[in-house]
Amino acid sequence: MRRTNVTGEATATGGEARTADGTGTTGEIGGPGRTSGPPITPPPHPDGPDRPGNPDGPNRPGEPDSPDRPGEPDSPGRPGEPQHPGHLHHRNRANGPNRRYWRAGFQRGRIELGHLVHNPKEMSGHLINVVVALALGGFVSRTVPGTQVPMTHLTIAGFAAYLLFQVGLLNLPQILVTEREEGALLRLRATPGGIPAYLVAKSVLVVVVALGTLAVLLGSAALLVDGPLPHGLGGWLTLLWVTALGLLAVVPLGAAIGAVLPNPREALALIMLPSMALLITSGAVFPITSLPVVVQKVATVFPLKWMAQGLRSALLPDAARAAEPAGSWELPTVALVLTAWAVIGFLLAVPLLRRATRRESGSRLTERHRKAEQNGAGAA
Repeated sequence: MRRTNVTGEATATGGEARTADGTGTTGEIGGPGRTSGPPITPPPHPDGPDRPGNPDGPNRPGEPDSPDRPGEPDSPGRPGEPQHPGHLHHRNRANGPNRRYWRAGFQRGRIELGHLVHNPKEMSGHLINVVVALALGGFVSRTVPGTQVPMTHLTIAGFAAYLLFQVGLLNLPQILVTEREEGALLRLRATPGGIPAYLVAKSVLVVVVALGTLAVLLGSAALLVDGPLPHGLGGWLTLLWVTALGLLAVVPLGAAIGAVLPNPREALALIMLPSMALLITSGAVFPITSLPVVVQKVATVFPLKWMAQGLRSALLPDAARAAEPAGSWELPTVALVLTAWAVIGFLLAVPLLRRATRRESGSRLTERHRKAEQNGAGAA
């Protein structure tokens, strides 16, 4: 007999064995020799014809690689397949956290809305504003000077703009300052993606509250005091874009103010007086033409005047344009001024919020709580 060693070479064992190159006859190791048998089929080469994308089999020695093979860095692969799957992987991996932040922000916003609805104290604060607007609208009985438009319509339209203004520029700073004092920003800073999700949640909260308050005001005013509603599709579209642009103009400003205010008590005092002054000087509840010219020019700098003018164009008939300083609604100017305030607000809010978050620490939070307790004890 002939035996085969581990290298595939034939040794004198009485039977022939196939060598490593597949030639010669085959015999069982340690068994009787055979002079013929089925050839041993080697395993398929990884570059063989069964490989997807290479129907012609492996290249011959010296031939360049086929451009039809997918996965090559310099080949397009099959139609519809990405050239560089690694790039897509990195892009998806980068977009993953962003989607998580948005999802977490919307979920947090939904939870906060649920808390707001089930909190009678907070809900009453928003509903009181609607009651005040309805009372003012019902009390006024004359018409807009120079027109036959009821003054009630002008008052309701102007107060609707003020409610949007108040939610973004008064309520949001108070929320941010209060939660900062409670240590929310400090906890969020230690949470991956906590700050982006927090800002998304607050945006959802403010937008839903503002739109809900506006809908309640207009609906109840139409039912109770014959309030105005948009006329036709154009009026509804104008109401939509003025409301959206107005919120974009005031919400970032509210976030920037909330980032620099010292504490919740001072926040209310520092914001309420300027807001009430703008309500009077912006012509929100009575014709702005009845104010001195200097006051009119100062009011044109701030967004409330243009928000009120844009909502009047959506809610009032064209005859009410006679009560405007320019004799028209000036909608392009409304869009331009509100867009400018939106840009200014974003440019201020982003660095101020980053600064406020970066400065938060446990020692600062403890020091603020200690001062608050001392002030409370001193007042008592």
